[in-house]
Amino acid sequence: MRVLQPLELPAGPAVLDARRQLLALLNGDAAYLPLPTGDAEHARRLTEALALGEPIDDDAALVVSTSGTTGTPKGAVHTAASLRASAEATAEVLGGPGSWLLAIPPHHIGGLQVLLRSLAAGYDPVVLDLAAGFDPAALPACIGAMPGDRRYTSLVPTQLRKALDDPRAVAALRELDAILVGGAATPAALLERSIDAGLPIVRTYGMSETAGGCVYDGVPLPGVRVRITDQGENGVGRVVLGGATVARGYRNLPDHPAFAEPGWFRTDDLGAVEADVLRIVGRADEAVTTGGLTIVPQVVEAVIGEMAGVAECAVLGLPDERLGEQVVAVIVVDAGIQPPTAVEVREFVSARLDRYAAPRQVFVADSLPLRGPGKVDRRALRDRLS
Repeated sequence: MRVLQPLELPAGPAVLDARRQLLALLNGDAAYLPLPTGDAEHARRLTEALALGEPIDDDAALVVSTSGTTGTPKGAVHTAASLRASAEATAEVLGGPGSWLLAIPPHHIGGLQVLLRSLAAGYDPVVLDLAAGFDPAALPACIGAMPGDRRYTSLVPTQLRKALDDPRAVAALRELDAILVGGAATPAALLERSIDAGLPIVRTYGMSETAGGCVYDGVPLPGVRVRITDQGENGVGRVVLGGATVARGYRNLPDHPAFAEPGWFRTDDLGAVEADVLRIVGRADEAVTTGGLTIVPQVVEAVIGEMAGVAECAVLGLPDERLGEQVVAVIVVDAGIQPPTAVEVREFVSARLDRYAAPRQVFVADSLPLRGPGKVDRRALRDRLS
């Protein structure tokens, strides 16, 4: 029986020192747990929670941590076959294998897949140094160094927003064949701005449990299946994903209900399929119950994101003696823009949604705390505001 081995992946060019292990992972020759460098506490938590150094099934190749909301890491167990299926399906949809630019942390599934897809295509990936954070000014040189007829990268929405403020970065990104955007929902205003700039944006949906993005622009990759269960009258229900890219389960959690049906993963996301296109509404585990009504934060965020000058927004619930929870919003505004008042936000939301969805309080922040590759950390926001 194999033993789960560490795979240290620094967020910079030194990640290429792990090329041999990454190829072994793709070939199914060993089993690895990706670990960040420079964050000893996080690496320790992953090591303990996911049983590094202990036996694992012989067909397991990867245990990759989730960026879930509970704070306790879970590890999705993938075989080499599920990773290769993801790489092959991605190449098919994007127009063929190509070289990739790594611009997101490599120990998360999105960054790891950038490395694996490039190596599977026969190219060493070009790596953006993230040691001091994401700097869009470095994009032109990195993109200029990419080999091959097809060139791709992956970004999270916050990176895309920063890149759009740098004309040279925009010009360089425009030369790519596809820019996968995932890790968090892409606000409509940001998507429109990116398309207007001529960027080849592909919105992706997926998670550690599905070997990364498995639905592109609402359409499942070849071999990926989508079901909606527990549908309401509006067709919205729980999203369930199946197919060759799905993990075999969680590390040392054989009876976890998310993998109760073999070959399928039951997500915490709410969505609907309309004309064979998947539309994600929000997350069931982040819903706010206020006055006996259920509010999905992402729906409210999408509306507030339409307000002039709002760059980012997070909606969450805070304890309320009368309502159980009250809806509040935290917004980040564009530089030099006067933030909207709480009254203006409430009126704007009430005109488009039920008045109970309108935030009772609005806070302005310089930035939103993130977890994983780019998702808003609502627990951190709640702790900050409580």
